[in-house]
Order: sequence, then C-alpha cells, then structure tokens
Amino acid sequence: MLTIKNIKRPGSDTLESVTLEDGLIKGWNLPEQGDVLDGRGGTVAPAFTELHAHLREPGQTEKEDLHSGLAAAAAGGYGTVVCMPNTRPVLDDPALIRSLIEKAGRLGYARLKPAAAITRGQKGEALAELQYLKDAGAVMFTDDGLTNENARVLRLALETAHALGMVISVHAEDATLRADGVMNEGPVSEELGLPGNPAAAEAARVARDIEIVAGLTAQGRPARLHVQHLSTARALDLVRDAKQRGLPVTCEVCPHHLDLTDEKLRTFDAMYKVAPPLRTQADAEYLLGGLLDGSVDCLATDHAPHTKAEKERDLLEAPSGIAYIELAFPLMWTRFGHRLGLEKLLDLMTAAPARVMGWPQPSLDAGAPADLVVLDLDTEREVNPAEFKSKAKFTPWQGQTLRGWPTLTVVDGMVAYQREG
Repeated sequence: MLTIKNIKRPGSDTLESVTLEDGLIKGWNLPEQGDVLDGRGGTVAPAFTELHAHLREPGQTEKEDLHSGLAAAAAGGYGTVVCMPNTRPVLDDPALIRSLIEKAGRLGYARLKPAAAITRGQKGEALAELQYLKDAGAVMFTDDGLTNENARVLRLALETAHALGMVISVHAEDATLRADGVMNEGPVSEELGLPGNPAAAEAARVARDIEIVAGLTAQGRPARLHVQHLSTARALDLVRDAKQRGLPVTCEVCPHHLDLTDEKLRTFDAMYKVAPPLRTQADAEYLLGGLLDGSVDCLATDHAPHTKAEKERDLLEAPSGIAYIELAFPLMWTRFGHRLGLEKLLDLMTAAPARVMGWPQPSLDAGAPADLVVLDLDTEREVNPAEFKSKAKFTPWQGQTLRGWPTLTVVDGMVAYQREG
C-alpha cells in the first residue's frame, strides 16, 4: 500500500492525498496507510502513454535497451510505452514479443506493450503471423522504420487487423519521392545545397493509405489506420477530410515537429536529422492548430536513440532520430501550455492515446489502475543530458530551461521513478 500526500488534482489548488493498493487507486483523502510519499504540492495525473518509441532491444543495445529506455520513459512520466519492431531481429516472432514483455515486467519501470511488424522481416512482401503476434501480446502492427511500399500488402494487413480488432500504424512517406532527402525540401535545402524530402512524399502516401481504408470501409470492413509522426499541413488536411468522411483514421504529432523547424539544419548538425524531416514554421503552426481543434489525435515522441558517434556523422550519412522521451511533457508545457491548456495537454498524452488504441480511458477515480504521474508545473530546471536515464545523453534542448518536470511516476501501484532533490 502507498499513500501520496500533498498533491493537487488538475485544475485545483487543494492539497489532497491518494492511497494506492493492489495496483489500484483505493481512494482519496483516506487516513495515511502503508508507505507515505510527499508530492510537494505537485499536480497529479494519470501516467502518460507513449504510442511510438524505439527501445532498440534486441540487437542495437549500444543505442538503448529495455532498462535504459523504460527508465527514461518513467522519468518522463510515462506509465505505458509501445515499442517499435525495427530491431535486430525484427519483432515478427511471437517468442520475441513474449520475452520482451516478460523482461520488461521484471524491471519495475514503465510498462511495455510491443508493436509487432506487419511484414516478415519488415521487408514489405509477406504478412507476419499477425494472429500469433497478437496472442503473444503485441498491441499494434507497424513496419515503422520502413515505409509500406506495396499497397496490396498493406490492404491485406488492414483487412487482417480489422478481423483481429487491431490498429495498423504507418510511417507515411513515399520512398521514391523521399529518395535520399536529408531535410525538408524548400528554400533552406536549396540554399544549403542539401537533398530535400518534399512534403508531397508524406501527403501522397497518406492519401493512398486513406483510400485503401475508404475502400475497405465501403465493403463493411473498416480497418483502423493510425498515421505516425505527421509533419505537414497538407497531410493533416487529408486526415481531417478522412475523419469528416467517417473513416477510422487517426494521427499523431511529435513535439519536435512543433518546436523545431528546417531552419535548424543551417548548422549542418545531424542531431536535427529526423524522418519525416523538420518542416517549416508554417507547418509547425498548422499542426499545433490541429492539436487545438482535435484533428490531431495524440502526441507521441518517436523516441529514437542513436549513439553520439552516429549522430556526429555528416548529414548524408547520419541516421535519423531524436531521443527525448524524458523531456516531452516539460517541452510541451513550456512551449505550448499557454495555448493548449493543462487539461488538453494531459488529454493528448493520456486519454487520447488510449482512444486511438481502443483501451480503457485512464482516470484518477477510486478503482482505476494506479498509474500516476506527479508534475511540478512551475519550477524551472535546465536540461542536462548527463542526467538522462536514456543512453542517448545529448539533445537539441541542452541548456534550455523548461517547466513541468515529473517528480514521481507510479506504475501498477509501484514507484517507477522518483526525482531526487
């Protein structure tokens, strides 16, 4: 049993306490029982849910592993993490799914819910054993890390996922249009003489995938499609139109596509190389508008750790990705909290991902799962990558001052992270 005292519920200034027992919220303002932790006036919320993170295990543990990645997630306030399948070997084997879940369960950090590959080896040619992967514990199917170039295979995957009640999540870029682009195609790429990745690469693929869903829906086989890391205004318009047509299409946006733009590539620093690339300020503003009007369903980080040596290569050779799961809420609260408001931001990181997945809605009510985060919304702290739990101890936001840091994360009624000091 655990009691957390001196905490506030969102929108309230009243200090309260919550008691947790057997992985559930027992109740509020009960006599203190069991271990007692002081929330120091922080705001409590359901722990965050991450639908898109790369934890690199198995096979790339020099970049990240379950221990470091899930500890980083807990430090970022996350109680549940969906990991991507582009590991070595690929997560297309039910035995691998089961072993990762079992290992993660012993660590005591954030809860792991693996995504499995759509196709065998993520080669885009033949479906993986989707039924067996679901039975093993996979919660989503995606070939993220690669794009789904074969429309027929994706259609078959959507049909199968519909029958299984699962979500298909896609990295929506046309590989032939993207080609070898290392940044957004536009005036900045032209000025720098760097190969560009056009917005059309994303929009064309989103349009294709939506039309596949539309065809299946018309046949009475609506298949849930989730578009990952949406980065352009045009692609958001396509998703918005699909929603208005009643199609089961959702999308996520990443904080880095809101806070950073292609102007950052003027430094030629591969830390800013991501896929899809950082776009224009106009795109970033448009995506924020999508968060405000509900066209964007949820936030996800696409936490993508690499070694420092890899990211110090030149832009043509360095891998894509930024790792910052520990900074997601402080970054969003500091930069955009005044526009989104606390209630909306918390929804985008808690209830909204659950809605995308069809999971029960998180709650602070008695009887709800004891997955909680306590947030210090006011104290400013400098971003110090040396303190990261992640193995990727470097970040575009190094030295910047952010507010909204998690101080305590509880998963299944047990402390998964507690900030020192």
